[in-house]
Amino acid sequence: MESKQAAEKLRNTIDPKRPHTVADAAAASALSLGDAERGLHALVSEFRGHLRVTEEGQIVFVFPHGFSKPWETTDALSSAARKVGAAISGAGRFIVRAWVAIVLVGYVALFVALLVGLAFSRSSERSDSRGFSMAGPLIRLVFDALFWTFHPWSPFYVDVDDVMAQRRLRRLQSAREEAPFYERVDRFFFGPRPERIDPDAPRRAVLAEIRAGKGRIGLADVMRVTGQSREQIDPLMSKLLLDYGGSVEVSEEGGIAYRFPELRKTVDIGAPARRAEPIWFRREEPPPITGNQPGHDFVIGGLNLFNLLASGWVLANGLTIERMVAMFRGVPPIELPPPGTPIVLGVVPFLFSLALFALPIGRMLLTPLRKKRAARENGRRAVLQTVLEGAKAGGVSERELAERYRVASGLDADPKELTKQVIALGGDVDLDRAAEGVRYRFLDLELEARAVQAEREAAAEDEAKLGKVVFTSEA
Repeated sequence: MESKQAAEKLRNTIDPKRPHTVADAAAASALSLGDAERGLHALVSEFRGHLRVTEEGQIVFVFPHGFSKPWETTDALSSAARKVGAAISGAGRFIVRAWVAIVLVGYVALFVALLVGLAFSRSSERSDSRGFSMAGPLIRLVFDALFWTFHPWSPFYVDVDDVMAQRRLRRLQSAREEAPFYERVDRFFFGPRPERIDPDAPRRAVLAEIRAGKGRIGLADVMRVTGQSREQIDPLMSKLLLDYGGSVEVSEEGGIAYRFPELRKTVDIGAPARRAEPIWFRREEPPPITGNQPGHDFVIGGLNLFNLLASGWVLANGLTIERMVAMFRGVPPIELPPPGTPIVLGVVPFLFSLALFALPIGRMLLTPLRKKRAARENGRRAVLQTVLEGAKAGGVSERELAERYRVASGLDADPKELTKQVIALGGDVDLDRAAEGVRYRFLDLELEARAVQAEREAAAEDEAKLGKVVFTSEA
């Protein structure tokens, strides 16, 4: 019988409020022991159940949430919030890119043209319309200076073609190494895009650990490569048992080992299987504020600041389009339209530039909180490493856990938080060694380590062999 069919029959026949052994479930549902076990593992995977082991080595299946999924509402809300956030972020990024192309650079050009035009207009007013006649010789003087500077007979002559070719080459080389301008602006305002998380990465790491451990694995091995809690691991292991034909082995002491002999089959006989990297080798780092080089942030911030100041100046002087057009036409000051509220060159760029500055400033203010959160996660991983390495040796001391936490995180460990992590890993105070100070012992992990080691030592090497090829479709 398929595991889904067995699980459905069990849902209709067993009471989810009480624990069940395989025999309990088989008796209540009239399923065979094998079908009942597969169905119970399917239910554990679907409804986030847990596994217990008795002193006699019997497995007990527990469903703390019954056959309901109260987390679905929270997950649905979180998923909806993530989608809405992604939509807003995507729309915001699109707007920012349009803003860069049309406004950030466009408004700079408009404001520069406006300032130059007003400067000439005021010069014309002061000189009775002779300002432009003075501007003509000035512009010609500038062009003459440029001509003689770059003329081939000039002592300051530089081969422009050669310089431009070198600049193009440098631009091409830098373009390969750096993100385009609009992407840097996007990062300046919205921060660097988070790296994509591979949802199959934990599962892939566990499978690599299984193959490296001769098809045998314990919960400690899973915690080592995923960093997940036992509550998250139990459903994962039940899913793996169903998908890869695994089984649960219980030692005489009550230690649990998971066996997956079919995952050992390989064509690379004799090649050493690589273990997955421990979770504590990957340090959690807070995201940078922009991810750009300081020079790029300075230029982008300078452009936005220029727009902010220029639009503020336009607002302060009430320079509506009607008033500016009249000024450019040489209308006397006494006959100019009264000051108003400029929208296009005042309110819009001022508010938008102000809002764009608020985004990186907000991330900057959140940086200490993000650093502390990342430090705590690194401390948690250090505690996990200490527990998994010390459990086999009879436990670890509270002082050692606190010191490893401090070294990994740079923070002093909160005793309550440290105790919470120890309890989550199944630790108890070792009263037999109370004279040495507070020590924690992890009996479940000790028994599991011995059970897994015994299973690996007894594992036959023939499990990994494919056997002799008796047929091939190759020519």
